Amino acid sequence: MTVQSEPGHADLPALFRRMTGDEKHEWAAASTLDVLWVLYDRVLDVSPDRVDDPDRDRFLLSKGHGPMVYYAVLAAKGFLEPSLLDDWTSWGSPLGQHPDRVLVAGAEIGSGSLGHGLPLAVGTALGLRLQGRSARTVVLVGDAELDEGSNHEAIALAGRFGLDSLTTVVVDNESGTHGWPGGVAARFAVEGWQTSTVDGRDHGALHDALTQAHPGRPLVVVAKVEGER
Repeated sequence: MTVQSEPGHADLPALFRRMTGDEKHEWAAASTLDVLWVLYDRVLDVSPDRVDDPDRDRFLLSKGHGPMVYYAVLAAKGFLEPSLLDDWTSWGSPLGQHPDRVLVAGAEIGSGSLGHGLPLAVGTALGLRLQGRSARTVVLVGDAELDEGSNHEAIALAGRFGLDSLTTVVVDNESGTHGWPGGVAARFAVEGWQTSTVDGRDHGALHDALTQAHPGRPLVVVAKVEGER
């Protein structure tokens, strides 16, 4: 009997390449590859058989344009059949150019309109706190997305409430129009967040940053990824 092993990080490029037709967002997707893998492989308490478990961790992909790597990771981890990747965006496929929480197993939100994910994550973390649950809420945003004003209300509110179950990952490829004085992390630090800035391709550094203790404070991890927009 042949025992098939679960796909690993080395299999992601092949899964990624099965999806064609949205090449303009290929680099936006590729910039998230290592962060998404570390989250799903080593950090998040989620699995395909617990998608409705109220105590599961929540992962919100706010950087929803170009979700090919997200779909590839979900396929590698058993949330999706890999064969679905071949027909993505076709009529009748559950996999669109923006993820749909109603159609995609494991997706917590419909995303793609920039600026929505972080506010939704704050609301999710607050709701879980009110329910007395200890599940983490992790949201991935792009650095340019922080130009949207709704993010800054969310950043301030999360700091005031001390939402230590909330983690924001900012994939920073320096695509923001105006940039941030002192860097992206400084915008969060001034509101009381714990911050880390790491190489967005270094799995060990990402894991350490994402699993550090931050009692009484939300956490932001800025993942620097050069040359990929």
